[in-house]
Amino acid sequence: MACDLEKANDTLRHFERLVNEGRVESWSGKLKVGVDLGTANIVIAVVDSENRPVAGISTASKVVRDGIVVDYIGAVRALTRMKAELEAKLGCTLDRAATAIPPGIMDGNVRCICNVVEGAGFEVSNVVDEPTAAASVLGIDAGAVVDVGGGTTGISIMEDGKVLYTADEPTGGTHMTLVLGGFYRCTTEEAEVMKKDPAQEHAVFPVIRPVVEKMASIVKANLRNYSVDAIYVVGGACCFSQFEQVFEKNIGISTIKPAAPLLVTPLGIAMNA
Repeated sequence: MACDLEKANDTLRHFERLVNEGRVESWSGKLKVGVDLGTANIVIAVVDSENRPVAGISTASKVVRDGIVVDYIGAVRALTRMKAELEAKLGCTLDRAATAIPPGIMDGNVRCICNVVEGAGFEVSNVVDEPTAAASVLGIDAGAVVDVGGGTTGISIMEDGKVLYTADEPTGGTHMTLVLGGFYRCTTEEAEVMKKDPAQEHAVFPVIRPVVEKMASIVKANLRNYSVDAIYVVGGACCFSQFEQVFEKNIGISTIKPAAPLLVTPLGIAMNA
């Protein structure tokens, strides 16, 4: 099945508007919920029975690091608050939710992530790996999905709808922030704000380009034993306009970045709920 990127991008842009504007769409059938506990953000996505976006909410967070919950109480509190806010807008309770994990994390860490979701009042309906969730949104069953998160770069290689190989390697958005802070001699908080400001990309990307090239080298090494026609990059750390060009130049494989890359995985988690 070929990726219908135009359709996927329309869905992602619509979901992004719902999140940014705090709006709720009408829906049909039962609601499905996805919880993404990311290194930089927690996102809840809600879709209807036909996988159409209904609502969503996102908040900056530091409760998870590299797929490991480092602040359990903070994570539960943040997720509980977000759940209550969505329920008030929807006018109904959200009882069940799927969640996701980076490829290859230990069983104990998976249990801890589920405990956070359950601690916020959800019953966990499914646990999916992050790149596979992203593939659900993009409608692909072959190629490499690369999820560039805050702490790590996750890679899943798919063929005929099945995951052949997964890996999760250190180097992500946090590393970009540290390099940026060192270069401009500012705090990590100031560097993070600068990194996320599209108006400052001209001053940011040349500095963090070596980090992106390191990510590309990680992906290239993990693809060496597989024949892949396309790489799909998702995650908040790949939002820079030149990101996919750097990957394509260093890896030599067509690299595609969908719209709203930060929201691809959360939406896919909900679709798999």
